[in-house]
Amino acid sequence: MTDFQYITVEATAGIATIAVNRPDKLNALNAATIDELDTAFRAVSDDPAVLGVIVTGSGTKAFVAGADIGELSAMGPLDGIAVSRRGQAAFRFLETMRKPVVAAVGGPAIGVGTTMLLHFDLIFAAPGARFQLPFVPLGLLPEAASSLLLPMVAGYQRAAELLLLGQPFTADKALAAGIVTEIVPEAELLEYARTAALALAALPPASVRMTKELMKRALAPAVRERMQEELGLFGERLKSPEAKEALSAFMQKRKPDFSRFS
Repeated sequence: MTDFQYITVEATAGIATIAVNRPDKLNALNAATIDELDTAFRAVSDDPAVLGVIVTGSGTKAFVAGADIGELSAMGPLDGIAVSRRGQAAFRFLETMRKPVVAAVGGPAIGVGTTMLLHFDLIFAAPGARFQLPFVPLGLLPEAASSLLLPMVAGYQRAAELLLLGQPFTADKALAAGIVTEIVPEAELLEYARTAALALAALPPASVRMTKELMKRALAPAVRERMQEELGLFGERLKSPEAKEALSAFMQKRKPDFSRFS
């Protein structure tokens, strides 16, 4: 398989483990990492020797700590929209992957690190994992069809709390919201995810594939449409004075001032 700079891919006994590997950035996704994930997703999907996929973060310090805000802030709006479009393409492919996909969340899962989980089949998290959907506080909007999927799995009021307030929340709260399948001890996390992936891989593959397709089929057009809608609105927000102030404040580690925008 292709050599990667920001992710690692290992395949053993029919299970491919894809790990985001930017420990100095808590595995935040920059444009290159998104492209590498997209390449890896497509490669394991096409590989007949791969029967199941695990996605995780290298080490236990973080799963995916959102988008690389430093890179995003330095970009012009058009470049930012282009990166977002590539991210949407990658996670749209993940949504439609026919093989079972398992996540092992061993640390912070921020922004896209949480929304991408809505496209996995099974999600296991360590007790110390932390989640956050900080789009609104950053003057932006949710992505990866999370504005559609999260209210469906969590209920409107809980989704409204998580998406509108954008505050960090615990693994227990993620479990209650339906984002996480199970909380397991950190020391056992990856092995637990691997055991689940192996169990799925041992099942009749056509039955697994067809059941996934049946569960996702009715929503597939709506997910695709919502991703496109979110992307267009995200582009508008990225150019807005509110987003510029929020992103600038984040980089300068100060409290943003939205008073002049009211």
